[in-house]
Amino acid sequence: MMRNLIQYLIIMLIFTTLTSCSDTVKKQPTPPIASKKPKVDTIHNEILVDDYFWLREKSNPEVIAYLEAENAYTDSMTSEIKPFVDSLYSEIKGRIKEKDMSVPYQNGNYSYYTRFEEGKQYGIYCRKSLLPEGKEEVILDLNVLGEGLKFISLGDYEVSPNGEMLAYSLDTTGFRQYLLQFKNLKTGETLPISIERVTSVAWASDNATFFYSTEDAVTKRSDLVYQSSLLNHSPKKLYEERDELFQSGVGNSRDKQFIFIYCFSSETSEFRYLQSSKPFEEFKVVIPRQTKHEYTVDHRNGLFYLRTNKNAKNFKIVSAPFDSPEEKNWVEVIPHRPEVKIESFALFENFLSVSERKNGLQEIEVLNFTSMEKHSITFPEPTYSAYMTPTPEYKTNLLRFSYQSFVTPNSIYDYNMDSRERTMLKQQEVVGGYDASLYTSERVFATALDGTQIPISIVYKKGTKRNGTAPLLLYGYGSYGISMSSTFSISRLSLLQRGVIYALAHIRGGGEMGEEWHDNGKMMNKKNTFTDFIDCADYLVKNKYSDYKQIAIEGGSAGGLLIGAVLNLRPDICKVAHLAVPFVDVINTMLDASLPLTTGEYIEWGNPNEKEAFTYMKSYCPYSNIERKKYPSILITTSLNDSQVMYWEPAKYAAKMRAFKAGDEPLLLKTNMGAGHGGSSGRFDRIKEFAFEYGYMMSQLGIKK
Repeated sequence: MMRNLIQYLIIMLIFTTLTSCSDTVKKQPTPPIASKKPKVDTIHNEILVDDYFWLREKSNPEVIAYLEAENAYTDSMTSEIKPFVDSLYSEIKGRIKEKDMSVPYQNGNYSYYTRFEEGKQYGIYCRKSLLPEGKEEVILDLNVLGEGLKFISLGDYEVSPNGEMLAYSLDTTGFRQYLLQFKNLKTGETLPISIERVTSVAWASDNATFFYSTEDAVTKRSDLVYQSSLLNHSPKKLYEERDELFQSGVGNSRDKQFIFIYCFSSETSEFRYLQSSKPFEEFKVVIPRQTKHEYTVDHRNGLFYLRTNKNAKNFKIVSAPFDSPEEKNWVEVIPHRPEVKIESFALFENFLSVSERKNGLQEIEVLNFTSMEKHSITFPEPTYSAYMTPTPEYKTNLLRFSYQSFVTPNSIYDYNMDSRERTMLKQQEVVGGYDASLYTSERVFATALDGTQIPISIVYKKGTKRNGTAPLLLYGYGSYGISMSSTFSISRLSLLQRGVIYALAHIRGGGEMGEEWHDNGKMMNKKNTFTDFIDCADYLVKNKYSDYKQIAIEGGSAGGLLIGAVLNLRPDICKVAHLAVPFVDVINTMLDASLPLTTGEYIEWGNPNEKEAFTYMKSYCPYSNIERKKYPSILITTSLNDSQVMYWEPAKYAAKMRAFKAGDEPLLLKTNMGAGHGGSSGRFDRIKEFAFEYGYMMSQLGIKK
């Protein structure tokens, strides 16, 4: 311990000395240099040397000292832009309506909503009785629950069928490790039942029996399902998922008639069911798991409805009797269409609503079970986001959905599925005024190396010159089949108002253009994700949106992997890059099965214990392919308590990049010492992070006010 303390003091002394200034000459701060402590492994007859493996030792004071020294260096290097960052924070915060309330939704005899108070970081969860004299009941106030904590996040929030009990879970570190608790909503009492590492929870119809799933303490794989009761908390294990590729959880059908245990990998799923009114009977399997058969289930009027990819690459919807749901009894409800991806569905007493994606854009299809007529809800802008937000109410003809775009603030609608009329309930307010007519959005296509057309969504302020001189921020993700949609951002307005063009690359590996889009950007096709992004940047330069020296590129998590790989392939593609909580140490992470998420992601990235997969993965792994050459300015942000991409990946990447890179372009590592994968939990603290990230990127592009 004394040795570590001495090392810490030496590091801080060296850093302080090197960053000091004389009275007349300001010296350039000298960055911290992480010690090299080689760890040598052999796999597939190949020697792997990791000089910075020791940074995984979270409890080692030397590790914390290094991260804090990097933070101090980042503060010193960005001290000149601090007034700009502070003004950006005030500017963005000033656009937010601090005293606000969500659109209420009905659940049983109550109306539920979340409201925010001026100056407070977190939401206050409330309800009112639907009776005329109904008064507000505060259910949970995260501002109170989070007092004295650096982080707090609400996980589960499930009210019992009779509206008297609440099951809720909280994460207080950012590690996404949730503690389940119960609150009596009639008395306000919190019950003396608390369960650790809970990942999901569901109520039986008796209002006392509940089901929940838990995760492994080390791997964080959700693998166990239990049953218990508020009357006598004595957990009974119902299910254990032994396949390391799978996770499990529990949920209710929308009509509350069934409890489901669901098991899933990234390409296979399986459901078990139990009638909610008979919580002590045995669960039965809906459709036994079959490799690469993905399905989800809901219930209506004695029928199970399945979204399935059986002989339907982009999914179809079928129905079958709940007590005999085998494939021979399936009746097609919504057919498979190769050009349309069915993303999700919601059942109502008399309607089925389906969220679809056609040519990369979202639509909602509605089926009237009485008339069996179908119609689509379409949207006007060239690029946008539209998704169903069905409320707990099952017996209603109102479908609630959210619509927004790069230029249209988030808008909540109720859609009458009988009359086909839509009513806007609320649109996000931009304090100080906002004129959407000042901005324009476009959707264009870049041609990839193999001829594939890659969509790009673009937004900019009208009047921005298209002569190759405008600054531009290009964002990308491209993994897990996740579709990136064009959403409104109050923070992004600070970019657009300063003449920055914002572009979103819908690259392969995502799901925008269907399941094939995902398949063609994962496993042994993963490099398509990186070259697609480069082709998008080249298109934007060729078509005079910007110039390489005026481009910033950004991605987070698996999108950080994207940016890291792109920087190794084409470091000339931009002036500055931001890698947020980046998955950059692919080889070492995927070789460690004890880490969260690793084994379950063999189907996304490959299993490096197999030589072919290892060789391919190693050929693009950002950490493994850092070279002695010039790189652009790089900002890396991470969080100490991240459970999805451990802090040491970006820390190791920064240390190695600093040891290899040529030139004098800045390389900064900024670690949030009290948060997780999504950054700070408080709404104002998160704005501070956006302000710093945008401020740094803009300053590197020559914008400093």
